[in-house]
Amino acid sequence: MRLALGAFLLVAMNGFAAEPALRFSIPDSWAMPVVQIERGRPIQGILHDLMASLATQVGNPAEFHVLARARVQAAMDHKEIDVRCYVAQPWLPNPSGDYIWSIPLFVQRDLLVSHKRHPLPVIPGELPTQPIGTVLSYTYPSLQPLFDSRQLLRDDARNQEQVLQKLWAGRYRYAVSNQWTLDWFNQTLPPDQQLHGVAVLQEQAVGCVIRNDPALPVQRVLRTLLRMKMSGEIDDIIGLYTGHRPTESAPQSYGAP
Repeated sequence: MRLALGAFLLVAMNGFAAEPALRFSIPDSWAMPVVQIERGRPIQGILHDLMASLATQVGNPAEFHVLARARVQAAMDHKEIDVRCYVAQPWLPNPSGDYIWSIPLFVQRDLLVSHKRHPLPVIPGELPTQPIGTVLSYTYPSLQPLFDSRQLLRDDARNQEQVLQKLWAGRYRYAVSNQWTLDWFNQTLPPDQQLHGVAVLQEQAVGCVIRNDPALPVQRVLRTLLRMKMSGEIDDIIGLYTGHRPTESAPQSYGAP
């Protein structure tokens, strides 16, 4: 019986191994709860769990490529990766290759964050000249005119977690963070030391994009992502790391690039 079971597992593993790997990009600027990277490999996080589950359900092994954020699109254009997640069409207005987009899977909400609560939303254009915590190479459309005029000054860190650590340590009064990272960061702090969102800068529907290559199971990937979203699996993954499932629905279209 044990020999028969071993033979069955060997056949199953060989069949799985025969399928080509789905190569996912992991920008090294991501931080928890999006992903945790150790020794150059992702080990947990919302996007890690989503990608791993997606690959398993599609029937292909997952292969993760940790890259500098500025290199991700070039790697996709050169067919070094197959799937890029947590991205929106307006972020890639002129992709050079042939790609197919998934339905929107998440809503990224970018917040202006402070140590102190504010009774009313902060208006960035009314702030005096000062540094603002930002992530290296990230773009912030609503703040860019203020950066261009030098009313606000970028203070870049390598990833989102480092931005919030510097804010908490008092390096600056305000920083930009997405809602997920802020929720994750605050989980480790007592209520009187937590950081607070004081303005919503932008809300953006994000999803995944896959190279339109006949060698890839493109339609299986798209159908699986749709099923994962409609079944609540993706929202459950978010809730596991942030402490609550998202209450908003991702817009049904990305809007014009």
